[in-house]
Amino acid sequence: MAVGTAGRLWARIGTGVAIAGAVGLGLVAVPAGAGAAPELPPVSPEDLVTSVAQANPGPLDGTVELDNALGLPAIPGAPELANGTKEARVWSDGAGKGRVALPSDQGEKTLVSDGTTAWSYDSADRTATKKAVTPGEHRPDAGAADPTRSAADAIERLRTTSTVSVDGTAEVAGRPAYELVLAPKPTERTLLREVRIAVDSEKRIPLRLTVLATGSADPAFEVGFTDITFGPQDPALFTFTPPPGTTVQDAPQGGADRGGKPAGAEPTVVGDGWDTVVIGKRPAQDQTPQGGPDLSQLGTPVSGSWGSGRLVTTAVASAILTDDGRVAAGAVPEQVLTEALSK
Repeated sequence: MAVGTAGRLWARIGTGVAIAGAVGLGLVAVPAGAGAAPELPPVSPEDLVTSVAQANPGPLDGTVELDNALGLPAIPGAPELANGTKEARVWSDGAGKGRVALPSDQGEKTLVSDGTTAWSYDSADRTATKKAVTPGEHRPDAGAADPTRSAADAIERLRTTSTVSVDGTAEVAGRPAYELVLAPKPTERTLLREVRIAVDSEKRIPLRLTVLATGSADPAFEVGFTDITFGPQDPALFTFTPPPGTTVQDAPQGGADRGGKPAGAEPTVVGDGWDTVVIGKRPAQDQTPQGGPDLSQLGTPVSGSWGSGRLVTTAVASAILTDDGRVAAGAVPEQVLTEALSK
């Protein structure tokens, strides 16, 4: 897996506290539990994992509810890390074209890919960024808004360092599903207890991803559909024309940040599996929104051979914001972060 892909994955399933583009965050929630667990034929964990990897559900559209329970403050450049509930709408033609609508208090962010060009449009500041899509690239890169991609990535990334099991069934978005569970092997140093993935019993695509921290019965965050429909989509959904008055720019190599501005270098990924650490650069204080929290006051002071900085922790993740502008984050204890920074 490429460095960028690994960084985006861990942003989705447990890094949680990286700052402004070092890693993003995918967290989502489907309201728990509508109805009794459906009766489904038994399936082995190996067969279920294989079927997810081979799934081809075709065109679909659906609604995703986003619910963050990490307990983090609003951080400049990464407001999605703060607690709260959000919603997104997703469409796919099943063959590489996609669209995501991400409403906000200020407007809506729209991500569109026609298979050759990916667009990111922010109605709040009327800016659009476009980028050529390379073969095999997953677009639009919606992060939190793509529970199917998030869960499939989790399986790919974690299966070799996990004990994998099937723990009953569930109903998600009105569809019967198997509950696939990935729990870290004893050698993994992580704050997480398990990742649960609800797999559609017919289409074999992930419908929901749930992350649970050690010592807690409540999900730290989840990703899933509240409704989903399979079938042909309007081709017009997968084309984008910037509205009049839009400022358009090309994304540099490596993409663009959430605001459509050029992104920095890809983060460095240290380790693999559950104890992966992502190290990137955080924005300078003068680049953060006015009135945002002072990053120098977050967390508690720490130091070591890697330098000095501040440690921010939650039940599921931790991060060190170094005084020289780096941020190291992961679903890991402090020691794993300091070891990664020292390499």
